Amino acid sequence: MAEELLTENAAKLRGHLTGSLLAVAFLASFGSSMLYGYNLAVVNSPAEFIKAFYNDTLVHRYNWTPDEHFLTILYSLTVSIFAIGGMIGALMVGRLTTKYGRKGTLVRSTILVFVGGSLMGFSRWCRNPMMVIAGRFITGVHSGISLSVVPMYLGEIAPKNLRGFLGLVPSIHICLGVFIAQVLGLSQLLGKEEHWPLLLSFVMFPTLVQLMLLPWFPESPRYLLIEKGNMYATITALKRFCKKGNIQAEVEEMQEEQRSLSSVQTLSVCSLLTDRCVRWQVLTIVVLNVGMQLSGIDAIWFYTNEIFRRAGIPEARLQYTTVGTGAIEVIAGMFGCFTIEHLGRRPLIIGGFVFMGLCCAGITVSALYQEQFSFLSYISVGCVVGIIAGFCIGPAGVPFLITAELFKQSHRPPAYTVAGCLNWLSNFTIGFIFPFMEEATGPYCYLIFCAICWGVAVYAVFIIPETKNKTFLEISQMFDDRNGDILDEGEVTSNLKMGLMNGYGTMEQLTC
Repeated sequence: MAEELLTENAAKLRGHLTGSLLAVAFLASFGSSMLYGYNLAVVNSPAEFIKAFYNDTLVHRYNWTPDEHFLTILYSLTVSIFAIGGMIGALMVGRLTTKYGRKGTLVRSTILVFVGGSLMGFSRWCRNPMMVIAGRFITGVHSGISLSVVPMYLGEIAPKNLRGFLGLVPSIHICLGVFIAQVLGLSQLLGKEEHWPLLLSFVMFPTLVQLMLLPWFPESPRYLLIEKGNMYATITALKRFCKKGNIQAEVEEMQEEQRSLSSVQTLSVCSLLTDRCVRWQVLTIVVLNVGMQLSGIDAIWFYTNEIFRRAGIPEARLQYTTVGTGAIEVIAGMFGCFTIEHLGRRPLIIGGFVFMGLCCAGITVSALYQEQFSFLSYISVGCVVGIIAGFCIGPAGVPFLITAELFKQSHRPPAYTVAGCLNWLSNFTIGFIFPFMEEATGPYCYLIFCAICWGVAVYAVFIIPETKNKTFLEISQMFDDRNGDILDEGEVTSNLKMGLMNGYGTMEQLTC
């Protein structure tokens, strides 16, 4: 049986968590994923200062006093332009990772953070609102690139028994970024009118740390072997990452994946979307990435203070309540990271989305009856915290991890491009229309988020397989029945045996 051959060979691939793996996971996430979380939340605290800056600039420069509706549109553009930049960055992932590699792309993209951070930092001094919007856009491009490249890089360097743990390290840093933005946004720190440009430009510090240290670590061994054919560099990288592991077994598993590819060249997005061999994998990443953004989490992150204000939280306690939610995010993210290899991917996805749906429904109910029962304001706050916690436990990081796991090497970059574009397009949609949607439908808008969360959970129950402790090739074969493109079992077994005996390129290539 083909599966038995793969399982026998893959049984030797259990790896150990080395210092190099942990350092790379930290550095890659610290200067990239953390900035994504930071940029999601950083505009929340200084919202009124940014609106006032826009208003004063328009009055003094153009002698025109805008109304509140126009300022809301301009601020919504400031919030959501970050996602437009992210979508453009996601479109570049496939080409960049193929040309420069995973680590090379992360290092080269840091220049965008320094440009964007400088624009936002000097915007008030130059009295130019467009510098804030442009800076948000450019940092969004960086986040669009790194949000896909970091999990791709970590997924490729991690042993299969550690792929879940390392794959969720970026999600912890996303939560940490949100928390840091909330803490620095306190009125006692940088949450003052004269300091908000510094708050926005703080993103340059973590990126500087990443730029100084990450280049000293190796490129992805899978990229070096499968796409570049550089065996010496592959073995050198494996020795650095897996000092206690079976390097020969790791190389054999990569060669096995290489032999299963119809081509080692990276596919285009169009080729991916028209490839019937991966249609259910593509549909899965579409559902997960759209669902995670349309679950309501971005509305919570972008407009936390406003939601709490409407729930009746006193103004003096508002910022501390928001910081408390950030601390819970970090704890929930760590819980997901340290339990994923025990619980698996599916339980975290299903449990996270079901719980988020319940909390969205709870916000609607508490808002409708808050006037009759004042204690419901605290229920509303609890539901907001519940949405954040549920998201950080699973849906925050597992979709990015699963995108790496569901596809072989040639399909992975375009898969991240598709996932990233949909993720960011959904992010932009929620960031821009949520204030107007809430204005039109009131608390009923959270019922829409509830339906989306439960819909994704149902899809995960019936469609998504468990990928824990499986090689990329095994995971790909799990979808063969559903895709309807399985080869004759005898042919698969024969070809795999021939490939395992002869090493490189001596077997006929398998297309599905």
